[in-house]
Amino acid sequence: MIRPKYLIMVTDLCLAYLCLVFAYILRFGSFDSLDGLFTGGSLRVFCYLVVIIFTTYLFDLYDRQKFVSRKHLIYRVATVTFISFFILSAIFYLFPSLQFGRGLIFVSFFLFFWGQLGTRLLIRRFSRSAQFATRVIIIGVGELAQRVADIVPEDHNVHSYVRFVSCTEKEPVVSSDLIIGNIDEIDDLIHDYRPQKLVVALNERRGNLPLREFMKSKLRGVEILEATTYFEQEKGCLLIENMQPSAFVYTQGFRMTPFMRSYKRIYDIIFSSLGLFFASPLFPILAVLIKADSPGPVFFKQLRVGENEIEYFVYKFRTMAEDAEKATGAVWAQKNDPRVTKIGQFLRKTRLDEIPQLYNVLKGDMSFIGPRPERMPFVERLKETIPFYSTRHFVKPGVTGWAQVCYPYGASDEDALEKMRYDLYYIKNYSILLDFRIIIDTVRVVLTGFGGR
Repeated sequence: MIRPKYLIMVTDLCLAYLCLVFAYILRFGSFDSLDGLFTGGSLRVFCYLVVIIFTTYLFDLYDRQKFVSRKHLIYRVATVTFISFFILSAIFYLFPSLQFGRGLIFVSFFLFFWGQLGTRLLIRRFSRSAQFATRVIIIGVGELAQRVADIVPEDHNVHSYVRFVSCTEKEPVVSSDLIIGNIDEIDDLIHDYRPQKLVVALNERRGNLPLREFMKSKLRGVEILEATTYFEQEKGCLLIENMQPSAFVYTQGFRMTPFMRSYKRIYDIIFSSLGLFFASPLFPILAVLIKADSPGPVFFKQLRVGENEIEYFVYKFRTMAEDAEKATGAVWAQKNDPRVTKIGQFLRKTRLDEIPQLYNVLKGDMSFIGPRPERMPFVERLKETIPFYSTRHFVKPGVTGWAQVCYPYGASDEDALEKMRYDLYYIKNYSILLDFRIIIDTVRVVLTGFGGR
């Protein structure tokens, strides 16, 4: 099933192209002149479309859950329009051959602003109707069922609901007001409530499920999912407490072939080389700021656990006072950590302290994208408490990763568990497209300061 955000993205592509065409017609007066739009090739049209989609994605305008406030939408659409115009102007300045006619971009962005705002307001308006409601029935009334209910997207639609169906005589964990019946009545309940999704949230399913009725419901269009699958779809991470070892063996994921490792290494070399080249002017500036802020070395190196649990030295710009852990040993970084220097706070918030790790990527100790490396004392402790924790060491650690763009900076064993969910999701679903999405999301994280500590 195509996710709504991809449909909105396609709509934006069509809208942006039509705005460019209409702007060209307004500027030059007739349809006959449209051939001039592609004079010199279609690369400039491609750049125009990519910049718009990229900027719109950065500002979360493909997430329907964010279309609640009209003022919020106007502000974000206006920001997208301004920044897209600025980026394209910079590209045209650097590459004059890609330029459109004078005034054309201004007119096209003026049209696009109203078109993009209009589509979001329409989506906001129609998403309140019954046809766009989120209707979910959860089979189960225990802790797992409640956990599933907590992640059902809130769409502020009066026709949306989450209801539970009991399969046991035990005391329910969920609210009894939301239990609509027993599993024996499931066929009638599905007919009466007409859910879009049926989520099975039972720790023990053997002999409890009416598979014949489920099959009829599925043929009628109801999507039937296990709790772990639903959790993965909605949250982009794995519910590892409820996973069995067989889930690793029989799934299509968790498979890194030699070919996949080879092309990942190729783009690791490309990205790390380009990153070090473009970041090199910052090194002397940051070095002066770090030295002026506190005594000690500019760079900081520390043993971390890499692929196959082999330790290596990771390099970063120093953000803490020298010998910050001399008295305490290895401890988690905390919010408003007193050990962090003033310039260190800025470096961590902007993630600039991570730049020297590109050298680790070039060496082969790390990958550009992967699970964040931890220290051995933490690893040894977490292996005892978190299921399948060692699995994250079957791939190289990364400078950025799925956990880094989806979850704030880890500061406890509980945070480590949450980030482990995202790390395993990345390992299970690894692809070039997922890496590309992480790179884009990393840009957004750096710009917004999400997760910095």
